[in-house]
Amino acid sequence: MSADWFRNNAWNASIEQAFDEKLRRARRKEQYLRIQASTLARAHPDVALRLLDRYFELPNDFDHAQAHVDRATAYLALDRVADALGAYEDALARESAFPKLKTEAYIAFPYLVAARGIREHYARALELLLLHRSRLMFPVDHFRWHTARALIAGAAGESGTAKAHSQQALEAAALEHSGFRYHPSVGLVTDQFGETIKRLEALRAA
Repeated sequence: MSADWFRNNAWNASIEQAFDEKLRRARRKEQYLRIQASTLARAHPDVALRLLDRYFELPNDFDHAQAHVDRATAYLALDRVADALGAYEDALARESAFPKLKTEAYIAFPYLVAARGIREHYARALELLLLHRSRLMFPVDHFRWHTARALIAGAAGESGTAKAHSQQALEAAALEHSGFRYHPSVGLVTDQFGETIKRLEALRAA
């Protein structure tokens, strides 16, 4: 098991048993269920979804917005894109009701829509991009924002807009410092976006 009993990166019967034993004695069961689900969402999405089902059955609803985002992560690991988009919308609805508790759903939804070319959600994606632009903080946030704008514009044949936003996305991807003195490497664009960067370079050169 992990040093933190609620942050296991692996999952099997013995880890589950030990987790459940600890959970039974814990006071804030909701918090530990959500954190463990978040840790497992990409590698063990089915387990994460089961843990989140247990989370939502409990009365403390403080972290619901992030729990919906964690669900979206698990759905994407299972390639359940429509369910992921629905989970992001649930997170955004929760944020509207409790605006002090923010998540990345505002940028994750439009980036997913643009990257997958889900045309029926382009209007909603653009709405979210414009509504939440002031929330951009890290280079990766600016990268995803401009990437979504570029890809949607490219799909609409708006070459000038696509080129402009591709350039801004690529500039964000090239940054080697977050802009935050004490956290210089947080929120940088990583190798996981390599294929997207190639698409942006093609749009810029078109």
